[in-house]
Amino acid sequence: MIVMVSVSVKLIMVYCVINSKGMEIGKKVKVYRLRDKQASNKLGKIGTVQGYKMTDGSGVGVIVKFDDNASTWFFEDEIKALD
Repeated sequence: MIVMVSVSVKLIMVYCVINSKGMEIGKKVKVYRLRDKQASNKLGKIGTVQGYKMTDGSGVGVIVKFDDNASTWFFEDEIKALD
């Protein structure tokens, strides 16, 4: 029971932080910075937010799907929401 409450609270906090930065599901975003060189072919590309990912218990990732149907996750400081 305690674990479920802890996970639920973390997910609510993640949702609030992400949404306050305009990273809502279905929103268009642009990749403008990379921490991982493996995703270098996505730099400058525009995709759609598909969901969120807990990275290490304190970090939050944003799952982005691109026009080529590829999807990967990015830290919120690697992408910017488009208007």
